[in-house]
Parts: sequence; structure tokens; C-alpha cells
Amino acid sequence: MRQAGAYSGILSRKTGPHSLPLARIKKIMKKSSDDVKMISGEAPIVFSKACELFIEELTKRAWIIMTNNNMHEKRRSTLQKDDVASAIIATDVFDFLVNLVSTTHDNNCELMNEESHQDIMEDI
Repeated sequence: MRQAGAYSGILSRKTGPHSLPLARIKKIMKKSSDDVKMISGEAPIVFSKACELFIEELTKRAWIIMTNNNMHEKRRSTLQKDDVASAIIATDVFDFLVNLVSTTHDNNCELMNEESHQDIMEDI
């Protein structure tokens, strides 16, 4: 008989619906390396929850940046690609994504100066 571990709260919804498709997560995991031969049933569930938390955090940071950048303009309620790019560039934790967005962001937006970066980081 197995005992509940640190992930028991996540794994308890194993039979329920998931926000992200587990088969797709498992496929990505297998493609990550030729050394990955087998993946337990619980691993994609943990990855699914991690992806949900990642998306949530990036969305919150992008929203804060958008609202700070548009204080003087009419307030919009749609998060755009440039808002996400700004959040990635402004947040050290997302440095691994900078190359993904930097060329697009540089062409479409003015990079934030150090003062606005500090203001945003205080809000987060």
C-alpha cells in the first residue's frame, strides 16, 4: 500500500479533468531526451500543475506591467503579446525566455527604463 506524499493534493484529481492535456505533456516529456524511456502516470499530472502555476504567475506579472504602463491612457482589459514580453524581460526568473521574446519586443516596444522597472518590481 502506498502512502500519500508531498504531491497527494495534486494527484488526488488523477481521474478528474485536467486543465492541460496529459497526453500532450507526456509526449513533450518523451521528446525532451532520447534517454527518457518511460514516464510514470503521476509525472504528467505534476507537470500539468506546474504549467498552470507558471501561466498564472506570468499572467499576473504581465497584467501588473500593463496596468502600470497604461495609467495615463484609457484602461484596456486585454492582455497582449507585448505585455507578456515586458513581464518576461522585467522578471529575472523568466530570463530563460528572453531570447524568445526580445527581438519581437525590441521592434514593437520601447524598453523600460530602470525607474519604471523598479516601480513594477515593487508592485509584484
